[in-house]
Amino acid sequence: MHPDVQSFAVAHLLRRPAARRVGGFVVGFDPATTSPYVNYATPVPGAEPTDADVADLIDAFRSRGLLPRLEFAPNAAPAVEPALRRAGFTTEAVHEYLVCTPATLTIPESSPEPGAGVRVEAPVTDADYIAVDTALAEAFGGEWAPSPQGAARLRRTEEGGGAVRFVRAGNGSCAGGALCSAPAEGTAELAGVGTLPAYRGRGIAAAVTASLAGALFGRGARSVWLEYSGEGSRRVYERVGFRPGGTRLYLTLHD
Repeated sequence: MHPDVQSFAVAHLLRRPAARRVGGFVVGFDPATTSPYVNYATPVPGAEPTDADVADLIDAFRSRGLLPRLEFAPNAAPAVEPALRRAGFTTEAVHEYLVCTPATLTIPESSPEPGAGVRVEAPVTDADYIAVDTALAEAFGGEWAPSPQGAARLRRTEEGGGAVRFVRAGNGSCAGGALCSAPAEGTAELAGVGTLPAYRGRGIAAAVTASLAGALFGRGARSVWLEYSGEGSRRVYERVGFRPGGTRLYLTLHD
């Protein structure tokens, strides 16, 4: 378990436009979207919430018409999960995360360099950001719709101390990309690694991931972490230096 991951989660949500502290929780509200993947809460490390604290947390979501939802590393606040379960929260997912440091960011000598011949770029124009948002939406199976707001969030990531990287498709659009948050508490979260189906198997995910981690280390991060969706993606990340770090729990409260 890396305690800095939970401390990061708190600091990261406090960057949101309408962030709130509720009891031992921080809620990262963003008025530009109702997405539960953007609007969620996390506990401060060591929090011991009362049932009244949890009720206040639920009300903070419902007063905005939002689904009560949390993401956190349970070992950083062991009293939180039982309190949420008592209120009816159920498991949405349990994700393992991997951590990379400057010392582990490397390409194994026994493998060809991931992304050899793949040119990784940072978006510059509005068209670049729209292309990345559009490609990632398709790469993730339409879990969200591409939008001007999504492209704007990517730009804010890049301009706010984080990074967005992508590989161009042959027609000048985006074949695949990802983003990494600005550092907080010495670490940064790398997320949204996606490649369009027609371009998979070419080393794009590995190249983008390694480029982002290197960029954040150059900005002072001591580590970069990410969650993976399957053994195939885990192998990609491990090849560029990511190692097991711990577990994060996702809980939601449905009506």
